[in-house]
Amino acid sequence: MVGLRVSFTESDTWDPRINVNENPFKSILKTLERPDGGEFGKFYSLPALNDPRIDKLPYSIRILLESAIRNCDEFQVKSKDVEKIIDWENTSPKQVEIPFKPARVLLQDFTGVPAVVDLACMRDAMNSLGGDSNKINPLVPVDLVIDHSVQVDVARSENAVQANMELEFQRNKERFAFLKWGSNAFHNMLVVPPGSGIVHQVNLEYLGRVVFNTNGMLYPDSVVGTDSHTTMIDGLGVAGWGVGGIEAEAAMLGQPMSMVLPGVVGFKLSGKLSNGVTATDLVLTVTQMLRKHGVVGKFVEFYGEGMGELSLADRATIANMSPEYGATMGFFPVDHVTLHYLKLTGRSDETVAMIESYLRANKMFVDYSEPQIERVYSSYLELNLEDVEPCVSGPKRPHDRVPLKEMKADWHSCLDNKVGFKGFAIPKESQSKIAEFSFHGTPAQLRHGDVVIAAITSCTNTSNPSVMLGAALVAKKACELGLEVKPWVKTSLAPGSGVVTKYLEKSGMQKYLNHLGFHIVGYGCTTCIGNSGDIDDAVASAITENDLVAAAVLSGNRNFEGRVHPLTRANYLASPPLVVAYALAGTVDINFETEPIGVGKDGNKVFFRDIWPSNEEVAKVVQSNVLPDMFKATYEAITKGNPMWNHLSVPSGTLYSWDPTSTYIHEPPYFKTMTMSPPGPHGVKDAYCLLNFGDSITTDHISPAGSIHKDSPAARYLMERGADRRDFNSYGSRRGNDEGVKAVIAKSFERIHRSNLVGMGIIPLCFKPGEDAETLGLTGHERYSIELPSSVSEIRPGQDVTVVTDNGKSFTCTLRFDTEVELAYFDHGGILQYVIRNLIYAKQ
Repeated sequence: MVGLRVSFTESDTWDPRINVNENPFKSILKTLERPDGGEFGKFYSLPALNDPRIDKLPYSIRILLESAIRNCDEFQVKSKDVEKIIDWENTSPKQVEIPFKPARVLLQDFTGVPAVVDLACMRDAMNSLGGDSNKINPLVPVDLVIDHSVQVDVARSENAVQANMELEFQRNKERFAFLKWGSNAFHNMLVVPPGSGIVHQVNLEYLGRVVFNTNGMLYPDSVVGTDSHTTMIDGLGVAGWGVGGIEAEAAMLGQPMSMVLPGVVGFKLSGKLSNGVTATDLVLTVTQMLRKHGVVGKFVEFYGEGMGELSLADRATIANMSPEYGATMGFFPVDHVTLHYLKLTGRSDETVAMIESYLRANKMFVDYSEPQIERVYSSYLELNLEDVEPCVSGPKRPHDRVPLKEMKADWHSCLDNKVGFKGFAIPKESQSKIAEFSFHGTPAQLRHGDVVIAAITSCTNTSNPSVMLGAALVAKKACELGLEVKPWVKTSLAPGSGVVTKYLEKSGMQKYLNHLGFHIVGYGCTTCIGNSGDIDDAVASAITENDLVAAAVLSGNRNFEGRVHPLTRANYLASPPLVVAYALAGTVDINFETEPIGVGKDGNKVFFRDIWPSNEEVAKVVQSNVLPDMFKATYEAITKGNPMWNHLSVPSGTLYSWDPTSTYIHEPPYFKTMTMSPPGPHGVKDAYCLLNFGDSITTDHISPAGSIHKDSPAARYLMERGADRRDFNSYGSRRGNDEGVKAVIAKSFERIHRSNLVGMGIIPLCFKPGEDAETLGLTGHERYSIELPSSVSEIRPGQDVTVVTDNGKSFTCTLRFDTEVELAYFDHGGILQYVIRNLIYAKQ
């Protein structure tokens, strides 16, 4: 299509100009000197602006400010955007829009496949439109971690890791080979092979730069990732949060992210955790406080003298659960604790020196030995760490915290309560039911509240040596007293990285965990994401035939009903040591203060207090067994891969050969009929309702990551296409397949879900306050029409739109395109089409 030209009117929002402007802030570009007289590089100096407002800015906002200054070109990022951020105290309450260019993009396995699929399709589209397909390459560094979310098929055995890994490669060979092809076909993309660990822990221990030095330009590390728990990196002082996959792909290709300048909640910490209280207890307490306060769409920034009492791993545990308390991120500015962790995890002394020098020079480092300048926050919270007590959360939501001492009473109220987040509506006469069954020839019993899954899992906690070694100490004490876990409890241990195995082995503690059934099953997301695997058929039958409310206890971050396992209706989040304690007790229907966990080998009752380690015991084991060499050895091996990965044969070439029969890697139709002219806004005419949901539906329900049940619609879909049951795999592993939707109407949206809809050119609409499908009498059997203006210039963010049904109903919704940039994406049919057209024009 050489010579193609498209005319535009003044009302069109798309501007295909090529950026040729120089940075208007070049005068504040300074040189950072080394102590030895050389130089680290150049940087845009915030102090050089001589603006007193900057000293009051939260540290998290300073990162947004530096990015805007460094990327300012008066086209994608403008001087007025910089001023908005500097004037944050006044502008943030007004919901102003700013552009943000992250330093890098993080892709997790499940979301990485669709991202690479889209990049491959974009190359095909560039070819067909006469463009240079090689321009479709990440312009910012992309880290893609294949954490391959291990299905816990093999649990209680010494060879569980190898066996599960072999099963994963059998199921996912096509996906893994595709990603390996992508690592060769696309530049600026690092692929971390399967078996290396959970993406967020690998990010924390290895990938996180804290400060970049790119061709002599220094700037803060910042990251957007395609998994909501990308926020874990905020514990390291790296600004990071989860975004939609489409939004991440656009960021990879150099597009600025459009975001509302957020408010920042200042969360002051004081005091010190009491003896026996874990980081998990702290994070569940913080989660409950922040959910109550209301932090959706906001940053949370932690500060105060209590910060010195929190290890980096403790901070990362809190930051990880930002999605559960609703914040965009929970940020811990860099201080001496951060620098210590960087050295512990194998970063070089020179790198750490550069990081400290840069952040001090740019007023982004917190030194608690110096007087603190009072920063301004949108609102304030405070927690004395001494007030935190042992707790769990559940049985269905992460913010429904239950103090451990109240657990038995809370459990019984849940049995009594009507069906809901805190209720199962079990009749009084049925609450003491005993289900008799035979477990491999041995008589066994199950009751309501009995634990059938106990899993030490998830990025939230397996990154934290204090709780992991705390769990091992509980196991050691229990073994020495002669306690056992009942054989029908499915126990598993899934560390976030190989470092955990190294310090568990060095301390001599792994053997105690093994003895109780907590063998290592793999390095990846497991039970927390729904990959708990099958439970024994006899146990499953006992639960279903007697309508029992069975329980799972896991050290994860999400516990929505049905996520962990279809047969565990009660799911409790707990620290790893508590997971071991509940596995030993065999039930959540217990008061640990007054009731024994079991009977020891000497015939005496064993109580919770007999197996619970002190903080001093835990600290001593951590200090002597978690060593820098472990991190260096683990991550030096990452780039070498493993034999199964290395033996994968992949096609060469920059264009992918699609297999039309694949149920994994499917060529989507987004670009097949694409033209150079944007299609413009489109309404919806007589559309059927695909799904009609109730309240509190999350992306976990819409696009789950866990196992595909044999009786599900997804299973029928796969069987119709010749897939055997053993090859069903997980929902997440099949996200490379598409089939689509034109509009979504909801009471409210999860942030990432709405972003994904916008990026795909799908219309997001919200019911008016007080209205929903029920109040409007909508059944889902109607056909819906949505009228939109024919020109994007006639549409504005947040405007009212009328929806009409074929049976005569009419109602008004709010159009949830929240920014002008989102409207531009919609005009093009999606964000990726927008990028392709811009890249082709850049060629011309």
